[in-house]
Amino acid sequence: MRANINVFWILSGFFLLADAIYILWSLISYGYVEWVGTIGIGLGAILAGFIAFYLSRVHSAQGGELPEDVLTSNIDDGDPEMGFYSPWSWWPIILGGALAIFVTGLAVGTWICFIGVALILIAIVGWVYEYYRGFFAR
Repeated sequence: MRANINVFWILSGFFLLADAIYILWSLISYGYVEWVGTIGIGLGAILAGFIAFYLSRVHSAQGGELPEDVLTSNIDDGDPEMGFYSPWSWWPIILGGALAIFVTGLAVGTWICFIGVALILIAIVGWVYEYYRGFFAR
């Protein structure tokens, strides 16, 4: 990640230099500053600086290099606990269908949206509480 940060700082400096050259070139060619290109190149420099600053803050917040960034690390070094997902649950499919009905209601007629919202609520409640009933109740 450190290499990416350095690349974006270099890119920001390059755009600042290109912006200065663009200003001088437009002054020599036209006698005035051409603002569209000047502002566009300057905003490119600001964008690269923002990305470099963000990446440096993330790098310092994560406490150094992650295993994914080290070339000599194994695949299992950065394997976090992802949580528990039930492989036999039908509720995600029902929720996807309910969302499809809701989006269809946005496109076709708003009255269908009310049916979609009701089905979305049923699917979310069913998915959240699926381990509180039946064979898997706790």
